[in-house]
Amino acid sequence: MKASIGDVVLPGDYCEEITVAGEKAKVIIGPGLRRELDRVYVTKAGVLKKRNPCTYWVDSYQKRYVPSRGENVIGVVVQKAGDIFRVDVGGSITAALSYLSFEGATKKNRPEVQIGDIVYAKMLVASKDMEPELVCVDSHGKKGRLGVLSDGFLFKCSLNLVRKILNPSCPLLESLKNEWPFEMAAGMNGRIWIKANSMRETIALGNAILGAEYQSDEEIKVICSNIASILAGHIS
Repeated sequence: MKASIGDVVLPGDYCEEITVAGEKAKVIIGPGLRRELDRVYVTKAGVLKKRNPCTYWVDSYQKRYVPSRGENVIGVVVQKAGDIFRVDVGGSITAALSYLSFEGATKKNRPEVQIGDIVYAKMLVASKDMEPELVCVDSHGKKGRLGVLSDGFLFKCSLNLVRKILNPSCPLLESLKNEWPFEMAAGMNGRIWIKANSMRETIALGNAILGAEYQSDEEIKVICSNIASILAGHIS
């Protein structure tokens, strides 16, 4: 069935608009779309979206993560196998993380990573024919915000919620950071790590994030304000 931008689509639908745009300029197709011969087909149910100039994807609700190259993810180290750490990122198989993929790591100077540690890493290799591979450094060999996450609280959510709170137009993070200080790392695999000054603030922060999934921008601001008022009452 022929589909247009903004339509609710199902697997097997196709969009001629993407094909026509590809004849004039470079087109980027994201999750939920696949090119076969001279057409672009939909591979999962959702809403067909477009971002200018020529980026197309299907916005769908899902909890299972399919590794994609270049995305930042949060994983849990589940095994040490020689020079490789096996990391659970929520996909169908574990991802590989070499001990040399940390800033300043050498054969003599190995990173302190233990089974059960939480790591914030970038997906380097993601292919249906190869196992996923992670790195904890950028293209310049610097760790930046990547690496082992200590303390804090890790919870799972839908992939939609992660995309929503990382959207620059979403007021959630802006509203929360005005109320109390905290650290946060959001993985595109549906995992969020947070760390605040106290356990009460950490739990309140997690509830605010999870409660924002189906709320409008105005409702999100009200939720953050209410939580801040409750915390202020407990603190005083």
